[in-house]
Amino acid sequence: MGSVAIDSNYGAPRELSALQKARALYQPELPPCLQGTTVRVEYGDAAIAADVAGAHVISQAFPHTYGQPLAHFLSKTASVPDATIITEHPVVRVGVVFSGRQSPGGHNVIWGLYDAIKAHNSNSKLIGFLGGTDGLFAQKTMEITEEALSSYKNQGGYDMLGRTRDQIRTTEQVKAAMAACQALKLDALVIIGGVTSNTDAAQLAETFAELKCPTKVVGVPVTLNGDLRNQFVETTVGFDTICKVNSQLISNVCTDALSAEKYYYFIRLMGRKASHVALECALQSHPNMEIHGPHNKGVSVESISSSLSPWASALFEFLPPFIRKQLLLHPESDDSAQLSQIETEKLLAQLVETEMNKRLILFSRLLRQNSSSFLMEDIYRNPGPLQFEGPGAETKPISLCVEDQDYMGRIKQLQEYLEKVKSIVKPGCSQDVLKAALSAMASVTEMLAIMSSQSFSGQATI
Repeated sequence: MGSVAIDSNYGAPRELSALQKARALYQPELPPCLQGTTVRVEYGDAAIAADVAGAHVISQAFPHTYGQPLAHFLSKTASVPDATIITEHPVVRVGVVFSGRQSPGGHNVIWGLYDAIKAHNSNSKLIGFLGGTDGLFAQKTMEITEEALSSYKNQGGYDMLGRTRDQIRTTEQVKAAMAACQALKLDALVIIGGVTSNTDAAQLAETFAELKCPTKVVGVPVTLNGDLRNQFVETTVGFDTICKVNSQLISNVCTDALSAEKYYYFIRLMGRKASHVALECALQSHPNMEIHGPHNKGVSVESISSSLSPWASALFEFLPPFIRKQLLLHPESDDSAQLSQIETEKLLAQLVETEMNKRLILFSRLLRQNSSSFLMEDIYRNPGPLQFEGPGAETKPISLCVEDQDYMGRIKQLQEYLEKVKSIVKPGCSQDVLKAALSAMASVTEMLAIMSSQSFSGQATI
């Protein structure tokens, strides 16, 4: 697979459609601190772990790179007395590699990198590794030029350079990466990718520093998951685009659902742990419900219930056995659950089937109870054509009449549930059971109070 990818026709000029040509003309605006050839930098405090509790562990794992001073790039108008001003820029050789799943904006990172090093020194070189990290290990390269970039500006995908294995982790891989950097005399290696790729970049930078390799390693947070945000990174490259595209598609489905009002749509989105993509798309498109994915810490089926809250434990036990096992699959390298392996489609299909069977049984019972009236009224009768006014215009559908007749049946069913709660929650029950019951009843009471208010008075009560 790797050799085939490396031998692919990466970087070749491609024919663009009229829309793609129009998109290629867009020129992204640089922030003021990156405009011009003069670089103004203020070095601040040491970069430390966001979680103080993990600072010691991280400092031990990265003794050569942890605690480096933060670099603040300043605009021309900024007045900082002790800022370092760099006006001379030597020739540099920079390598760039795609690593991780493709995300919008990857090609524009290469474009911006190319423009920056050429603006500072026209003799500088940008070298792209073909086929992802496999190309890095095998030293398969192409020089990035304006001509090569012309058909990839503002275009999606990673097909200019490609991607393959997407990891730099084993001892052999790290040695191969360092050998490539030394052979090509790279001043810097830029790794474009997500959480796993930037983790590998951090470890590679530490190894290079320990072995006195002059190549600097730079990680660029390009991932549609949006899970590399922190106080210094407002968002990841690609997150905004993927959310807007998905929100438009979700809104189209919402419009269809509103038009037909007879379908249930379940839309599955990508995203690790608590999906930032799903949350953002929900805020933009306003669906009826947004369900967050679980986060698995790697516990066994037998011990999972004791590790969860009463509500979460009850939910876990409610799930079918095959979903429970899939939720507890061995986590990925970044300790996230293998959400792509969870068959949510089968889960939703089973839940819908179960609910429909319940309704079918209830509807059949009601039909049997009223069979004589149905036979007397419906046999040999023709309701006639559809009437918008006059005789027959106010006649209700039979199914709605059946639901009306079962109104008291639902009241009785509610009373049965209340009696069950009374039998479970009584003096002597556990604190967890009591807390769960109080939480549930408080939520239900609040919801019913809202529904019973004047704003809901015009809606059907049955």
